[in-house]
Amino acid sequence: MKIELAKKEIVHFVGIGGIGMSGLSLIMKRRGFKVQGSDISNNKNIDRLRKEKIKIFLKHSKQNLKNATILVVSSAIKKNNPELIEAKKKKIPIISRGKMLASIVSLLKNIVVVGSHGKTTTTSLITSIFQETKLDPTIINGGVINSIKNTARLGKSDWSILEADESDGSFVHILPTYSIITNIDYEHMDFYRTIEDLKNYFLEFIKKTPSFGKSFICIDDKINKELIKKINNKNFYTYGQKVDSNFVIKNVKQSKFYSKFDIQVNLPNKKIFNIKDIEIPLIGIHNIRNSVAAIGVAMSVGIPIQKIKKGLKNFQGVQRRFNKIFIHNGIDFYDDYAHHPTEIKFVLEGINKVYSKYDKVCIFQPHRISRLKYLKKEFTYAFEKANTVVLCPIFTAGEKIKLGFDYKNFAKEIVKNSRVKLFMVENHHQLAKFLKLNMYGKKIVIGMGAGSISSWMRKLPNLMS
Repeated sequence: MKIELAKKEIVHFVGIGGIGMSGLSLIMKRRGFKVQGSDISNNKNIDRLRKEKIKIFLKHSKQNLKNATILVVSSAIKKNNPELIEAKKKKIPIISRGKMLASIVSLLKNIVVVGSHGKTTTTSLITSIFQETKLDPTIINGGVINSIKNTARLGKSDWSILEADESDGSFVHILPTYSIITNIDYEHMDFYRTIEDLKNYFLEFIKKTPSFGKSFICIDDKINKELIKKINNKNFYTYGQKVDSNFVIKNVKQSKFYSKFDIQVNLPNKKIFNIKDIEIPLIGIHNIRNSVAAIGVAMSVGIPIQKIKKGLKNFQGVQRRFNKIFIHNGIDFYDDYAHHPTEIKFVLEGINKVYSKYDKVCIFQPHRISRLKYLKKEFTYAFEKANTVVLCPIFTAGEKIKLGFDYKNFAKEIVKNSRVKLFMVENHHQLAKFLKLNMYGKKIVIGMGAGSISSWMRKLPNLMS
């Protein structure tokens, strides 16, 4: 059902500082809607919104809804939130972020990126390609795109490039013209409950692809491959390293600063051809797959190969995706958003390809008690390509559930299963002290997690001096 919004409405975002909520609120503001929102504390997203003259309340309170006529909530908002309770009491319409996003982009030609991992980078790569053309898309991403210095941008054309959130199933409300399914993993199982439930949501989304559009599905992913067997309408292309893909990755070469590869394009009823010497300023086979997905969509839209290659080569990156943040004692320190076992493995495998002679030091902060509880075993094997793990306290993200196992025993299992040295720290001051005493020689340091670890990493230079 399409949500009709009059411009006189005052739209209140609960948790407006979230990456997805801030992007959507920004687009709505620039489209002429009256937008406001609340969150529990300041962050960079809120700073960007304030510059756009969006009213921010730094506390969740029923008083914040005094003039609000519509409430937008994300999956992170708990049922006991005072603003949610007040909205129900005052019978203010309550709309999920996913449904609001679907309504706002319902009249556009949408390129929608979904999946458990790689969405933000893939969305950003498509954006970089589009920037080489006269097409001016609306962009809503799950991370800050360096080239636009924001998570969102209102374009002048009838195209949009969207990262869709699968955490609460709301991505199925968006109608894609073109879509990318990067992978499907055991993530957000507090919502989906079973893997079959998760698959069915993705299947429902894929079936929404119109006859004049196309889905691009990574066939290297095990669950994606299972899903393909259930799709009756073959309105999709596959990509990956497997030789039966429509877009086959070949001749991969990786260095510290870039990756190079070729693609063999095998489309139905068309002559096979190759695209050679594609270069991206990223490392890791996962990022090469993300690039190939972007290439497939761009070709389908009609963007020339040379512009596609130029857009990828000029990609300026995304914040918190293996970003080098400083050098200490000749050692490079990086920041990465990886917070799931699969993401950690992908990042470390990519690093190991080009830093094989370096000791890899991984500073890991688990994000959410529920994720660690559900994927405990997988986490203990995730650091096999590292040499040392510095384990930080869990970033709970407001969860108050019990972990169900001893955290020190979890650390011992990482040592055993990943075969690494491990040190535990209680706060960023202990982290800085440990690193100051131990960071010398041929090493590379990577901070990983979706919580406060990024802030910790950026405080280190002053604390270690």
